Amino acid sequence: MSRRITLPVRAAAVAAVAGALLAAGGGPAAADTARDREWPLAALHAQRAWETSKGAGVTVAVLDTGVDATHPDLTGQVLAGKDMVGFGSSRGDRTWANHGTGMAAIIAGHGHGAGDSKGVLGLAPEAKILPVRVILEEKDPQRDKARNSRGDALPEGIRWAVDHGADVINLSLGDDSATAAPVAAEADAIQYALGKGVVVVASAGNSGDKADRSSYPAAYPGVIAVAAVDQSGGHPAFSTHRWYASVAAPGEDVVIADPNRKYYDGLGTSAASAYVSGAAALLRSAYPRLSPLQVKQVLQDTTRHKPAGGRSDAMGTGEIDPPAALAAAAKLTPGPVAPAAVASPYRYFGSGPAPVPVPAAASSVLGNGVAAAFGAVGAVLIAVAALLWFRPRGSTPAGGAPPPDRVPEWR
Repeated sequence: MSRRITLPVRAAAVAAVAGALLAAGGGPAAADTARDREWPLAALHAQRAWETSKGAGVTVAVLDTGVDATHPDLTGQVLAGKDMVGFGSSRGDRTWANHGTGMAAIIAGHGHGAGDSKGVLGLAPEAKILPVRVILEEKDPQRDKARNSRGDALPEGIRWAVDHGADVINLSLGDDSATAAPVAAEADAIQYALGKGVVVVASAGNSGDKADRSSYPAAYPGVIAVAAVDQSGGHPAFSTHRWYASVAAPGEDVVIADPNRKYYDGLGTSAASAYVSGAAALLRSAYPRLSPLQVKQVLQDTTRHKPAGGRSDAMGTGEIDPPAALAAAAKLTPGPVAPAAVASPYRYFGSGPAPVPVPAAASSVLGNGVAAAFGAVGAVLIAVAALLWFRPRGSTPAGGAPPPDRVPEWR
């Protein structure tokens, strides 16, 4: 995977963080000017959205490098979390919680100073952050050790977050290397989250102007995969173009809060994912009974800057519009967490000619018992296909962790 992601100016600290924030021009900014540069809040019509919801009562799990709970923009917002890695840099080190803190502030920052007028204001400023450390910063001296021994931190972290109150999970990370492929433990963990009613959001990837490969976890079924847009609503070259893109959000020239109490400009689908997680928090706060599928659908249906034809691999269905999504959600009847199975109008097994429509009286001709048996056989075939699809490529190290080249990277 091309490791070309950095926070600007501070490149010596977190240079080459794969999949996180691409380098951008300009130096660190003071807290009082950071707010003036938060163009995404205007682009996403945050003030209008806040008339309905600010994310109160919602917990967003940030699976990342950790979050600095003492940052002035996040005080009181960060819950007790979990370190799934168990080693690496700690508070005070230059390679601790840089990326995770930046994502948490985009989601739920409340600013600081007089009237909270300084620093980063998140899209869901009343939401809580549940930090789960699943990966180390790129320049952490023990990153290679983590890659080799803690490849299972991501699926474990997803399950832990679900079991500890997460309503939304933000995954501003991923693997779009040449060996990237579905991994059963990750896919299962995401389905576990969705089955418990938890919305899962992931960044689509930053290799659009390079290899432009599919990235995981963004490509797993049910995930809201987020591409980036610039200030004009256009698609920046770095943002990955893939079939799984759901929606887009601001991901260029985004103000990033850092544990060193400075602010930086960055760009990448990491930030875009964080903005969509903030929008999901607004929806969940106002309409807590919406299913993950309904949250995903309403975000997709209410976008602006829609691509020609209504959808593209570069933009999904377009840039999210939080107030429009909230207005549309108000008209929805909450659905089941998992969609109910729908009977197919066709009877078809194995290879051969095209499916043949089942006669209207099929159930009476075959008998309920035989029909049920066919249904069971079909379910088994689907399950076997799913296992083959999600089986990890390559060998698996002792302990069940994915091989080192499948450990999630930054986005």
